Amino acid sequence: MSANIAEMERRREAARMGGGQKRIDAQHAKGKLTARERLDVLLDEGSFEELYTYVEHDCVDFGMQDQKIPGDGVVTGSGTINGRLVYVFSQDFTVFGGSLSKRHAEKICKVMDNAMKVGAPVIGLNDSGGARIQEGVASLGGYAEVFQKNVLASGVVPQLSLIMGPCAGGAVYSPAMTDFIFMVKDSSYMFVTGPDVVKTVTNEEVTQEDLGGAVVHTTKTSVADLALENDIEALLAARELIGFVPESNRDPLPELPTDDPWDRREDSLDTLIPASSNMPY
Repeated sequence: MSANIAEMERRREAARMGGGQKRIDAQHAKGKLTARERLDVLLDEGSFEELYTYVEHDCVDFGMQDQKIPGDGVVTGSGTINGRLVYVFSQDFTVFGGSLSKRHAEKICKVMDNAMKVGAPVIGLNDSGGARIQEGVASLGGYAEVFQKNVLASGVVPQLSLIMGPCAGGAVYSPAMTDFIFMVKDSSYMFVTGPDVVKTVTNEEVTQEDLGGAVVHTTKTSVADLALENDIEALLAARELIGFVPESNRDPLPELPTDDPWDRREDSLDTLIPASSNMPY
């Protein structure tokens, strides 16, 4: 085996292991799947084509030059769901807590560019602690690029976000701009800033669940659309949803068989919005 091929295989194995077996075991202990295991459940068997596998961050501050993992905390590529093409990115919490670096953001942006070019849905599996603090402004600039892609893709291709971990700050701004948001009960959270900061600023004690848990966002704030019991249920729900949306704004809606008559009356819709504009609904 040539030195080049041996080096490629070494990097491929390093990318596959992410943050290492110890952190993978910790992820499993929380009842969560790893980034690659999630893609195995979401996509048709054998359909995943990974892109930008060997990308590494270019930060040289705070000793980061000695901590480089191929893939840089996000697995990106394309695959099929029931034979239909989708583009995906899956953040890896075992690598720097899934935090977003400049190169991490570039991988996500490239996947979204590809999706818009060919006209295919984008599915993001979010499990991130937010911006990578070691990169400072460069990381925040990466988020700006991702947000811009969300805006450009809006109305062009369907965008689906699965919140599968404790996402905070920039890690939830992007999902909030997508078309559909699914969350996992007891293991996923969406908030701009965490309970500790809330206590410092307002002197109010609040739990992660009350601040941004799946139940809160699906019953009170209406930020998310579904709260699922675990990773598997969320991924299977995403597979089902993709069957109801068009590939892009250039394609017709899928036609599915139904025995529900088109002219069925649903009287409860008349009371969905209250007569008074001051009343919430």
